[in-house]
Amino acid sequence: MKPEGYLVENRIVVWDIYSSRNLYSKGYYGKPMGIPKPKGIEFESPLILDLIESYYLMQHKELMVKSRSHQIVSTIKIKSICRKVYSDFDRKFQVFQDLRDRGYVVSPGIKFGCDFAVYEHGPGIDHAPYLIEVYKRKDLINATGLVLAGRLATTVKKQFILAIPNLNNKSVIYVGFEWWRA
Repeated sequence: MKPEGYLVENRIVVWDIYSSRNLYSKGYYGKPMGIPKPKGIEFESPLILDLIESYYLMQHKELMVKSRSHQIVSTIKIKSICRKVYSDFDRKFQVFQDLRDRGYVVSPGIKFGCDFAVYEHGPGIDHAPYLIEVYKRKDLINATGLVLAGRLATTVKKQFILAIPNLNNKSVIYVGFEWWRA
C-alpha cells in the first residue's frame, strides 16, 4: 500500500511513522518533523514533504495525497497548487525530476538563496556539493548576480550551477561555475 500524505497548506505531511521512514529511506524525501539533521531512518516523527517532491512521488506512484477531509487529492490538483506556489513551476520541476532521475537527492535551496541544494548521497551522509538556480534559455544573467551567487557558493563550499531546461524536448543543460583565487 502506498504511503498516505495529507495536504496541509503548502506541504504534505505523512503522519504514519512507518510510512515516513519508508519514504525517507527511498531517497531522503522530506524532513522528519522537529529533527533538523536526521541520522538514518530511526526517527519517531511525521515526515514533511515539499509540494514539488510530493508531485514527483505521486507521478512515480509512491505517494497518495489526501485532503484534511480524507478525500484523495489528484496529481492534477497538486500540480495546480504547485503552479501557484512556485514561480515557473514547470521548469523547476523538470530540473528537479532530471536530477532525481539521475540519482541525486534534491532539497529546497531557500537557505542558500537558490532553487535547489543537491546531494550526491543524502543529508547526514554528505554535504550538498551543488547549488542549482533554474533559468530560462533567454534569461539575462548580469555579472553582479553571477558574482553574488558564486561568492555565496564558495563561502559554503559548494559549486554554483545554472540549470536551463528545454520544455520542448525535456532536456536540461547544466552550466557549472568554479571559483578560485588568483
